[in-house]
Amino acid sequence: MEQTERPIPAGTRIGHVHLKVSDLERSIAWYRDVLGFELTTRYGAQAAFLSAGGYHHHIGLNTWESADGPPPPPGTTGLFHLAVLYDTREELAQAVRRLMRHQVQLDGASDHGVSEAIYLRDPDENGIELYWDRPREEWPHDEQGQVTMYTHRLNLRELLALPEPV
Repeated sequence: MEQTERPIPAGTRIGHVHLKVSDLERSIAWYRDVLGFELTTRYGAQAAFLSAGGYHHHIGLNTWESADGPPPPPGTTGLFHLAVLYDTREELAQAVRRLMRHQVQLDGASDHGVSEAIYLRDPDENGIELYWDRPREEWPHDEQGQVTMYTHRLNLRELLALPEPV
């Protein structure tokens, strides 16, 4: 399908994700302790907002329609995963070390050419991708100049050998 409208502005970003969870306290603890987000605001026992670096929120959590509910069954529509972008490869390695300390099971680890990504699930089975983007000049392209992403196994041993950020 050919695009007839002007594309969305290049500086546009997706600002936050808001997740339905079954247990607010468990989810706050997981996003705070396992991923390292900071709790910024609570709305009683039904909603909370967490962020990185003092932003108002990157992740919203609520139980308005989902308290004590099960995760959606496989084969249904909904969120595939949310993605958390790190500035550097070293920061991604530090995030993986944190996951290991919390004994979080990974769903996968991939090199996509444009990025390196770690895949996991939160306590409500929401998919999460932790990744960093390679510099644009390193992205793979075909002969026509189109970005050619791929999925290869990420060498976690090499990633974890990086020095920890200061």
